[in-house]
Amino acid sequence: MRGAVVAAAAAAVGNMLQGWDNATIAGALLYMRRDLPALQAHPALQGLVVATSLIGATIVTTFSGPLSDSRGRRPMLIASALLYSLAGLLMLWSPNVPILLLARLVDGFAIGLAVTLVPVYISETAPPDTRGLLNTLPQLTGSTGMFLSYCMVFLITLAPIPNWRLMLGVLLLPALLYLLLTIFFLSESPRWLVSKGRMKEARTVLQMLRGRQDVSAEMALLVEGLTTGRDTAIEEYVVGPTDEASGLAPGSMFGSAVTLASRQGSMLDHLKDPVVALLDSLHDMNPPAGGTTDVPNLGSMIGVHDRPPIDWDEENSGDDDGDIAAPLLTMEGEAATSTVGIGGGWQLAWKWTEGVAADGTRQSTVKRMYLHEEQAEGVHAAALVSQSALCTKKEAEAEVEGGWREVLEPGGVRHALVCGVAIQILQQFSGISGVLLYTPQILEQAGVGVLLSRLGLRDDSASILISGVTTLLMLPSIGVAMRLMDVSGRRSLLLWTIPLLVASLAVLVAASVAPMAAAAHAAVCTGSVVVYLCCFVMGFGPIPNILCAEIFPTRVRGLCIAICSLAFWLADIAVTYTLPVMLASLGLAGLFAIYAAVCCVALVFVALRVPETKGLPLEVIIDFFNVGAKGTLPNLHDDDDHY
Repeated sequence: MRGAVVAAAAAAVGNMLQGWDNATIAGALLYMRRDLPALQAHPALQGLVVATSLIGATIVTTFSGPLSDSRGRRPMLIASALLYSLAGLLMLWSPNVPILLLARLVDGFAIGLAVTLVPVYISETAPPDTRGLLNTLPQLTGSTGMFLSYCMVFLITLAPIPNWRLMLGVLLLPALLYLLLTIFFLSESPRWLVSKGRMKEARTVLQMLRGRQDVSAEMALLVEGLTTGRDTAIEEYVVGPTDEASGLAPGSMFGSAVTLASRQGSMLDHLKDPVVALLDSLHDMNPPAGGTTDVPNLGSMIGVHDRPPIDWDEENSGDDDGDIAAPLLTMEGEAATSTVGIGGGWQLAWKWTEGVAADGTRQSTVKRMYLHEEQAEGVHAAALVSQSALCTKKEAEAEVEGGWREVLEPGGVRHALVCGVAIQILQQFSGISGVLLYTPQILEQAGVGVLLSRLGLRDDSASILISGVTTLLMLPSIGVAMRLMDVSGRRSLLLWTIPLLVASLAVLVAASVAPMAAAAHAAVCTGSVVVYLCCFVMGFGPIPNILCAEIFPTRVRGLCIAICSLAFWLADIAVTYTLPVMLASLGLAGLFAIYAAVCCVALVFVALRVPETKGLPLEVIIDFFNVGAKGTLPNLHDDDDHY
């Protein structure tokens, strides 16, 4: 998977520049206030300097998603690198506040493109079993950028007259590096290429990303991902002998999971989103003894021959490599197979039926089936069944058309969008942007200079040094998150780390109101901030972006991500702009008490509405949301199909 890792790492440098910017503006603010009297006199203007980049990110987010859907992910990331470079030049110059605001606006454009599209790009290029790990790279690079930036800012603070313009302008150097990486190391997303009918390019990119020539199964999956599947249902199939005692065949993981979810009866279970209940039960099931194999003997219900041709790319007309119907379903040197593995223990199959309409004409239907691997002998298999992309070109193109109509209609897309928007807003109102951007000021107000007084450092240098050390401590926490993201899962990490966020904020509030010595007060506050940040980057930091990049179908993924990102930036602006005023009026205790209350709300929301997506192909996830949008879980044993 070297190709996928290289592509993810190159794209994640865009988030490193965001982290770099967060740290430099946090350090530079201490000196801007002294050099620009207007900032010292008007706290709201100081907040505007910081929030202008967020305003820029919000503006660009409104069209970046749809533009990436039409023009591609790679051009947008190259544009982000160019904007970062221009912002670095402007901030290095910045003779006055208006030019500084312009530079921050351009910087926001670059940040908005990177933060919105990097998770999308990584999700669309990574394999299912390592998607969580690779999509945690942006959090790692962002925190690394913050640490390196704090080191740079600290060295500049040791000068007799620290230069805040230099602190901000150094952004130009990593921005140029990012530009080179996006040009030479980023290929276009294979899912986007398939959505535009460029099958040859998509196959070539997939072969490079996966490091192998045979990518037929994944190509088939990407083609199927073009259709929405509004009619998604869970159907049961029994292949082979059943267990007479139970009426079921052994090894039914998916089927047993659905049945278990449908029979849950506690009050909490009834409050859960149906998608959450279903996937909780599915992930709780242990794999069958002896491992898993392909579902056998499905030839009687799945047609593997005489599929209607579909020409998605005129440049491939008449070329076997561009024919979706046969090559995607046939391994080299082997006969056509009835199922193909698509990763994460899932298989893709097709249900082909023919009938006669009322007017006497023959009609045929192709439906795709996502099946989970089961035991080889005697299979009771449940499958997600919905409309296949294997139809005529006209019908397929009609299915591919998405946009606002599809987003606003009831169904899996809108169901997923509500989840994505809510978790992005809750993430920001948990206070992370305020803590990151104002860490030096928070620590300075907490009296952190007392801890380093023997080193002969000024209070501002001491607060920046501890901020840098705090950021360094975040890196091992991100390493733990990368290890657990595809093992424990996204939902589990959130449920474990959010209570720790609440506890750290509660300690910070208690330390702010309880009388104690200056050194003890500074130590407790610093420790609370460190625990908060380390726990945040393990869960609530990376996971909202990962989830939002996973739960939408390909053709509207950019649009839906833009909506989620817009919610993110609006909440970010609200938190960042109001924090200096709230800090001055409420103090540390009142401010962090509010953040703690929001974290409690977030914990309840995650428990009831955020599903586990680890190991699932992206195309399977949206079909689960289609099922959940109906509001009920099926009982599989009422009407079984037997073969």
